[in-house]
Amino acid sequence: MSRARSHLRAALFLAAASARGITTQVAARRGLSAWPVPQEPSMEYQDAVRMLNTLQTNAGYLEQVKRQRGDPQTQLEAMELYLARSGLQVEDLDRLNIIHVTGTKGKGSTCAFTECILRSYGLKTGFFSSPHLVQVRERIRINGQPISPELFTKYFWRLYHRLEETKDGSCVSMPPYFRFLTLMAFHVFLQEKVDLAVVEVGIGGAYDCTNIIRKPVVCGVSSLGIDHTSLLGDTVEKIAWQKGGIFKVALSLSFFPPQQGVPAFTVLQPEGPLAVLRDRAQQISCPLYLCPMLEALEEGGPPLTLGLEGEHQRSNAALALQLAHCWLQRQDRHGAGEPKASRPGLLWQLPLAPVFQPTSHMRLGLRNTEWPGRTQVLRRGPLTWYLDGAHTASSAQACVRWFRQALQGRERPSGGPEVRVLLFNATGDRDPAALLKLLQPCQFDYAVFCPNLTEVSSTGNADQQNFTVTLDQVLLRCLEHQQHWNHLDEEQASPDLWSAPSPEPGGSASLLLAPHPPHTCSASSLVFSCISHALQWISQGRDPIFQPPSPPKGLLTHPVAHSGASILREAAAIHVLVTGSLHLVGGVLKLLEPALSQ
Repeated sequence: MSRARSHLRAALFLAAASARGITTQVAARRGLSAWPVPQEPSMEYQDAVRMLNTLQTNAGYLEQVKRQRGDPQTQLEAMELYLARSGLQVEDLDRLNIIHVTGTKGKGSTCAFTECILRSYGLKTGFFSSPHLVQVRERIRINGQPISPELFTKYFWRLYHRLEETKDGSCVSMPPYFRFLTLMAFHVFLQEKVDLAVVEVGIGGAYDCTNIIRKPVVCGVSSLGIDHTSLLGDTVEKIAWQKGGIFKVALSLSFFPPQQGVPAFTVLQPEGPLAVLRDRAQQISCPLYLCPMLEALEEGGPPLTLGLEGEHQRSNAALALQLAHCWLQRQDRHGAGEPKASRPGLLWQLPLAPVFQPTSHMRLGLRNTEWPGRTQVLRRGPLTWYLDGAHTASSAQACVRWFRQALQGRERPSGGPEVRVLLFNATGDRDPAALLKLLQPCQFDYAVFCPNLTEVSSTGNADQQNFTVTLDQVLLRCLEHQQHWNHLDEEQASPDLWSAPSPEPGGSASLLLAPHPPHTCSASSLVFSCISHALQWISQGRDPIFQPPSPPKGLLTHPVAHSGASILREAAAIHVLVTGSLHLVGGVLKLLEPALSQ
């Protein structure tokens, strides 16, 4: 393994040679924090984002946070202090009529369904989510649309200057990246006078900075699974405990029954985590309901049409319907307080949530829901791009089911072969080997790995900058992904596997790293130094929208890349699954859908 490691680092050297601009940004990122603060709030959007990026938490500090998670109450008190310094109190958030949603997978889709349903009633909606795909302003939405660059810039500098003005010797002047955006979202929603705000938890629940919300109208828990284990725990029961931290006791609101907490809904979970959620709710007298399957709400009426593809979205839609239905009931002060359970004492002593006929507005909202990067399909001539940011074992399984069903329902081309390509990356504490093993049944002809870097250098686009990791780290990780893929094909890596391709005569080092010889595995694997180069090789100029000016030198210096390029140019259909990371999907969308950057 040590020899393979040395070859990995040799390949990394070539990548670094072709991307020298990025390696310097790690050393320069602390210098970036000295970026002069503009005096006028009308500065350009990119200037605001560059300043925001100085609040990104570096990798070393992240590790420290993992080791010293501490008391969640202390973390929430720190967030409340930032809120007060920004000019708000926790009580001000009560006016936002918040729907608070957590979960491991599907919480973003659930929020998107919920927001679109309520918007279909003519309500002015706010929506806070993470991460962003192309531009950071996607995280703060009004009426389903990211706030404008002008609005983002105005509110960013207003909050930034307010926090600067209120700092003293006993506090840090600026909150970290995600906390800053959470504060900013609250300000935007209050100032823009939204009728309600759908707020997606960042990580976990109990420790999450969104949990300063003390009076949501209703809470939701989507499907639970294993993710962020270093922060949330290494079992699904421990993770369920964290997620249940958003459950709330009602505080003297006239339309809540006495001694009753804020209603909460969950989808069907495994027995262990469901029992944990039940116990968390019972401890604070929070009424927790189990969502019936979507089929129960379809009885007696036409089937519901969902704007998001994939069978797993039906669970998210069922939860969204309950959240929206409860929220609407709660706004009717003449209604009867608690939701009426359809049956008492069902699974693990959880009552089943109401079964009702979805209204025409609900049906319209479900049908019109859009949530880019999740079971999204782009058809471009011979290329079909399947985009899904699945990054946990359970979400990867759902992604595979969706992808294979989509292929089964396709119209088979005539006049040439079909090619299947996997474009993959995984970050954080995820287990890439486990994810790749789940993806193997899709029978890819090529597996392509690259970092979540849209271009070799991201310095020209602040939205894509990430200072939490170094270039060496992300490239080494990609090469390790390739190793996992090769091992899964049960082939021994030969020494030649790790030999770097030779530079072109008179040219720069190849931008293709450590390709896998085609004769040693069922699917040839390639590693590229950025998303743009990976897409150039996959598309071979056949995508009518993604048309880079010219391929970089050295892109086809290795036989696998050269022969694969010929196959891709001649294929009648190319099916590309992009998965493993929402940041990867976002970088791909930035290149395939340029309008998203405008």
